[in-house]
Amino acid sequence: MNTSLAFKKYSLEQIAGQRLMVGFEGTQLNKELMFLIDTLKVGGVILFSGNLKTPDQIKVLCSSIQKYAFSKNQPPLFISVDQEGGQVARLKEPFTQFPGNPGMKGPDDAKHFARITAKELEGVGINMNMAPVLDVAPEDIQSIMTKRAFGNDPEYVSDMGAKVIEHLQLRGVMAVAKHFPGIGRTTSDSHLELPSLEVSFSDLKSFDLLPFVSAINNDVAGIMLSHILYKTIDPVWPASMSSIIAKELLRDRMGYNGIVMTDDLDMGAVVKHYDIMTAIRKILSAEIDIVLICHKGPDIEKGFNEILRNITKSQEMKAKGEASLRRILKLKQRYLSYS
Repeated sequence: MNTSLAFKKYSLEQIAGQRLMVGFEGTQLNKELMFLIDTLKVGGVILFSGNLKTPDQIKVLCSSIQKYAFSKNQPPLFISVDQEGGQVARLKEPFTQFPGNPGMKGPDDAKHFARITAKELEGVGINMNMAPVLDVAPEDIQSIMTKRAFGNDPEYVSDMGAKVIEHLQLRGVMAVAKHFPGIGRTTSDSHLELPSLEVSFSDLKSFDLLPFVSAINNDVAGIMLSHILYKTIDPVWPASMSSIIAKELLRDRMGYNGIVMTDDLDMGAVVKHYDIMTAIRKILSAEIDIVLICHKGPDIEKGFNEILRNITKSQEMKAKGEASLRRILKLKQRYLSYS
């Protein structure tokens, strides 16, 4: 039973809900998930270890999510996971375990990782991988990303990332490059606090941005924004809420027309400094497509209501919302169908 995802007259609630990718509790379709899909009309979910038990259970979970969405006349959902290998790998054995980006020795390793991972994800119904990490970790600092980055050479990181993107997407799994515009220079953890960097645009352009240029050239499905304050570029807002970084730099200057998403709004970098309503308003004004909220809680519904309120307050905001919906549906049309 295939369905067309061509743009049509979507309700305002659907336009708002498709902008949300959320976490949930449980290992099967339950009332919480039904509420997220039917009432909040979310565009995607992200899976964590607590949602994942066995390959058969994961396959049933993903299938039931998509079947329920279909029954409610909703587009198929992005079903995502962080499966980088190494220290960030939500899927444990019997899924293939990889040493992670620092353990890869060259492009053949990157191809092998992407091919096997895509086959295993696709086999259980997961259609999006929050990978590859494209942060470049300089040799001369204690980078927070040392154990997750491909290395310290931006050209090498670019090549490795391109191979992962290519071979995930050739096999039907969307890749999400992260964490734009690069957090390899960061020494503090945005899960806990809001890091800030004093780095010039010229330094970013010649070093941190190179892997993202390569990712764009390789048609990466999505790009995730970091929760870092790049003080010399936007002294007020972190990348995940910054029009200067998300709109002017990534969209306008670098020409990226795919899906742009935030990192998790539940991280300390956000919750310790911004309320959800302020964060949502800045995200929407920056024309960021997807808001990522990874944990069950009131912020998911508050986020939905704030998106809905903002896209109904003016024709300009409604037009921006429809533009994001078009980008989301275009990607879903390319990769997803009910079966």
